[in-house]
Amino acid sequence: MPARRTGARRRPSKRRRLLVPATVIAVLGLAVGVAGVVEALGGFPAPSLADAPRGHAANVTPSGGIASPSTAASAVGVSPSPSAAVPPEPVTYPMVGPRTWRTAGGRSPVLGTSGQLLRFRISVENGIAGITPEEFADVAVATLGDKRSWTGDGRWRLQRVGPNESAAFTIYLATPATRDQLCDEGFDRYTSCRNGNSVVINVARWAHGVPNYGAPLADYQQYVINHEVGHRLGQGHQLCPGPGKLAPVMQQQTLGMHGCKPNPWPMQNGKFYAGRSGQYNDPIPDPN
Repeated sequence: MPARRTGARRRPSKRRRLLVPATVIAVLGLAVGVAGVVEALGGFPAPSLADAPRGHAANVTPSGGIASPSTAASAVGVSPSPSAAVPPEPVTYPMVGPRTWRTAGGRSPVLGTSGQLLRFRISVENGIAGITPEEFADVAVATLGDKRSWTGDGRWRLQRVGPNESAAFTIYLATPATRDQLCDEGFDRYTSCRNGNSVVINVARWAHGVPNYGAPLADYQQYVINHEVGHRLGQGHQLCPGPGKLAPVMQQQTLGMHGCKPNPWPMQNGKFYAGRSGQYNDPIPDPN
């Protein structure tokens, strides 16, 4: 066998060489560069389209998550369209209701930490739309459970109960004509009242408040609950202590402020805030 020569030139391979376009090489080089940077930073998992909400394209954030529409829009310099706030459904009612009721079910926690416990129910007259018994109950419970309300100074505890449980009183949301029937005071249809164990909130006042009250409707709603429940707890009407001062909650703020500022709460700084006993000879406005 002839001796094998070292350093001899190898024959060219018969395999065909693959020619890669320069643009592909550039893209691959960029991808390799990016991968190197990501690896140096600790890496991130590749986002999956399976993570996107159904029916929506996946907008991938730099961290690998799914971007919100506002994030995605800002990433490309487009301002997201603002979401329209849904206004609350207005409370509507007939002047004369059927005098039948829907009562909120379930129980609230006991409101207050000490004092006599009274349980109450919440009922909304049929024909009143835009507010359910549960929604009305939520406002009443939040109001009466506030430390500025009747449970705030340790004299009373209150608890809302369901329709088949024993209760010391019922808070009714009633149409104007049913208000007159429950209050047994003759034709009024404007104010709210308390009659025995019936605390009657006139839905017309609940929905619209009173002119020139000087505070938001939510404040008036808190006032009318605290005022009428205050009667059930043994409180009578009181007078304005003086111009520019807060009105006592037992002042008839529905009929006039007499120089006082609106105030929905019986407690101020943890103490009962009261004026002199008495009431003004204010006329009842026309309910129409």
